[in-house]
Amino acid sequence: MRCEDLTDALAGVAEGGELRDRRARKHVEACLRCQAELAQHRKLLKALRTLRTEVLTPAPGLVAEVLASLEEAAEGHAVRGLLEGRRMAYLGGIAVASAAAAAGLGVAWVLANRSKGGPPPRTGSRARSRPAPRLHRMAS
Repeated sequence: MRCEDLTDALAGVAEGGELRDRRARKHVEACLRCQAELAQHRKLLKALRTLRTEVLTPAPGLVAEVLASLEEAAEGHAVRGLLEGRRMAYLGGIAVASAAAAAGLGVAWVLANRSKGGPPPRTGSRARSRPAPRLHRMAS
């Protein structure tokens, strides 16, 4: 029998139960580790029973202080939540305004370049050169 196999059973024994397995009982009787664990369980149960019967009275004004602190923390959280929501709206507005400004600058640049000298010259395969018109002389 191993000590690890008896861990849960020892908690039951400390609460007033018994070990049904004869090998487990003999192991606990001979094993100092299991006896120490059983003593710790009993000590813990005794302390818990003492706490159950002991009544603690809070210091005067402690309850009011705790409630005031909770209320203050809740208000601070609510304000931060509102500011966070507004911050996201401001950032969204700035992003939209920036995009609109960039588009407006692009349109203005295109219009300014067109009015300077007509359409830009064509280059590449689509550019055609036209022959100069021929002028015929008339015989006089």
